[in-house]
Amino acid sequence: MGWVYYGKLVDTKFQADCLVARLENAEGWLYRHVPKYIGVYQTRRGRYGVKILW
Repeated sequence: MGWVYYGKLVDTKFQADCLVARLENAEGWLYRHVPKYIGVYQTRRGRYGVKILW
């Protein structure tokens, strides 16, 4: 499977890291699939986002 991008971009890396922490601690994943990797990426315009690899 490919990357799934979280639908919200944030201004700082700290905010993106907080989203990653919330997603890593989330219980009851959709269809009980736990993601293999959750990471932070930076766009060309300097904003940050979260991507998930299933």
